[in-house]
Amino acid sequence: MSTPQANGHVADLSLAPEGIKRIEWAAREMPVIQMIKERFAKEKPLAGIRMSGCLHVTTETANLAIALKAGGADLVLCASNPLSTQDDVAAALVREYGIPTFSIKGEDETTYYGHIKAALDHRPQVTMDDGADLVTALHVDRSELLSEVIGGTEETTTGVIRLTAMAKANRLKFPIIAVNEAETKHFFDNRYGTGQSTLDGITRATNLLWAGRKVVVAGYGWCGRGIASRARGMGANVIVTEVNPVKAIEAVMDGFTVMPGVEAAREGEVFITATGGLHAIGRDHIDVMRDGAIMCNSGHFNVEIDIPYLEEMSSESREARGFVQEYKMLDNRTLYLLGEGRLINLAAAEGHPSAVMDMSFANQALGVEYVVKNRGKLEPGVYDVPKETDAEVGRIKLQSMGIDIDILTEEQDKYLNSWETGT
Repeated sequence: MSTPQANGHVADLSLAPEGIKRIEWAAREMPVIQMIKERFAKEKPLAGIRMSGCLHVTTETANLAIALKAGGADLVLCASNPLSTQDDVAAALVREYGIPTFSIKGEDETTYYGHIKAALDHRPQVTMDDGADLVTALHVDRSELLSEVIGGTEETTTGVIRLTAMAKANRLKFPIIAVNEAETKHFFDNRYGTGQSTLDGITRATNLLWAGRKVVVAGYGWCGRGIASRARGMGANVIVTEVNPVKAIEAVMDGFTVMPGVEAAREGEVFITATGGLHAIGRDHIDVMRDGAIMCNSGHFNVEIDIPYLEEMSSESREARGFVQEYKMLDNRTLYLLGEGRLINLAAAEGHPSAVMDMSFANQALGVEYVVKNRGKLEPGVYDVPKETDAEVGRIKLQSMGIDIDILTEEQDKYLNSWETGT
């Protein structure tokens, strides 16, 4: 492991060559980011802007970081989850691309928050977050830096929830673009990206057969929708649990069985949480799970499963295989927890496919540009991605796929924006 330095703290700089190859491979699937990078390189819209990013350090993030640097940004990166770093990518960012990166897969809590501190030591003018840990630390621990901050962006549902709560409490001190709320982000990244990558992570960790398996998906937001549909596509029998009646109706009408969590706990074989909340799998669920049940989380933080209770009610535990912790319960059942209860798609796999992250990170890059262009014009708060930006990302993505769509005629547009014409 390398020693912390000004240019980063990574596991092993010698891994850089492999990281470069994988970053370049991901770039093939990210045409929108490549187009933005080319424009940024010419226009330099971020020239001299100090940025701190707290993101999953993956091949896709690397391509975003390279695009931001091409735009003139002075960028420092750290990890947004202790298990989500790809060490070869982190090494490549430091050695090949000159982007200081503080990120090591499997880092402990002290190291994790030390890396966030290192990113804040950069005195950012713009923040880029995935889960709001960086912004929270900035407000709580480094408030003396707030006066220098222009604004920021937030990648994921959990982070938007936290930031919205901060804004409601009048604690948020600068504007933040909620990238997660862009249609070209959550409709695709959350649904198709999380759906595919979650099952990929579970499969890699367990090598289980999905066909005929009873799978319980906790939460039917966009991530839950994607997970449920992909699991069904693999032949699983899917049960959905929800607290929102409208989402529950949607799950029923999508053809899934819906029931209370405790009832589902008695039937399920594999449990996947995607709620963004606390203890979607709690003690009442753990107490009635069948022998051999597998639990994992695809939400941002490792609080969706009550791990302390799982440990309390077990007589012993061991690593059964990579990313699989086996718990021998006091009542002689055996339960399994994957990836320490952290994001299973990043803990045990590679995260989302590059093609879907292309749109998410295009929104990130353009969101940063928007914040910088509107310096001093936005009040503290959480803002949606501008609709024109969202549409432009979609247009470029279609173009890259070789797909054309219709354009409204002047007459059609006038009709849709008028009220005079009736029956």
